[in-house]
Amino acid sequence: MTSIMTNAAAMAALQTLRSIDNNLEMTQRRVSSGYRVETAADNAGYWSIATTMRSDNAALSTVSDALGLGAATVDTAYTALDNVVDVMSSIKAKLVAASEPGVDKNKINEEMKQLKNQLVSSAQSASFSGENWLYNTNVAPLGTKQVVSSFVRGADGSVQVTTLDFDTEQSVLIDTQDASRGFLTKDIDADDLVDPATGTPRNYYLLDLGSATPATGTEIAIDTDTDKATLDDMIAVVDNVIQQLTDAAATLGAITSRIQMQDDFVSNLMDVIDKGIGRLVDADMNEESTRLKALQTQQQLGIQALSIANSSAEKLLTLFQR
Repeated sequence: MTSIMTNAAAMAALQTLRSIDNNLEMTQRRVSSGYRVETAADNAGYWSIATTMRSDNAALSTVSDALGLGAATVDTAYTALDNVVDVMSSIKAKLVAASEPGVDKNKINEEMKQLKNQLVSSAQSASFSGENWLYNTNVAPLGTKQVVSSFVRGADGSVQVTTLDFDTEQSVLIDTQDASRGFLTKDIDADDLVDPATGTPRNYYLLDLGSATPATGTEIAIDTDTDKATLDDMIAVVDNVIQQLTDAAATLGAITSRIQMQDDFVSNLMDVIDKGIGRLVDADMNEESTRLKALQTQQQLGIQALSIANSSAEKLLTLFQR
């Protein structure tokens, strides 16, 4: 039946064209954005996962920056500590030279004063972004320093920021408030360093910076009256300090290595998360471009089909012509 009120062919062609247009719009959006799942309406589950993981990746990026800051702080402390070990070795050599007969001990002491000044300068200069793990001027000890190492999301969805901890008690060289908290300002009993011990304390310290709570022993300084026994005690104390500083430098070196490994891991983890997100929501551009071409062709054919369906109704006009 032919009807001027209802054109079934045109309605079918229009419905097909609308479907093609909807698919074409979706494909064009994927091609322009690069995403197969751009909004929650596209796929709520995948969109939710991708959004959460993008947020976690942003947190990991901040962790990477924090690791860089921590590495710089540790490297600064290690560099200064390494220099201090070299200076301490020079002081030890000067004390050994002072043990030789006929040397001018006063001149050697002047050289030692300059080396001590270098020790103070190195400790004061070991500051990065306001952090100095070698020189303390606070009433309270520096305590444990933390370097952000990672951002962890648990299986239950809970989040946690993990840190690398370093106890600055292992690194403080100079403490202007309490001399006993600094390697270079505290008392060291030479009697504990000899075997057998005499039982009589013989305390020595290297630097006197006027700490609020000063050391009570004898400063490591020499003059013409310094005897060999005293020199031996001073050499033993300086050697002990060098050993402690070497251990501290080794600890900082280990932390530097740990930070570098963690930084590499975080970078790799961010890349893996990005790839995982891409598998969930990224559009396959080869597939989408092929589909786009096919839909454009279908759209043209649909328009032609609709045009043919509409033109069939016009043939009715010939029935009313005279």
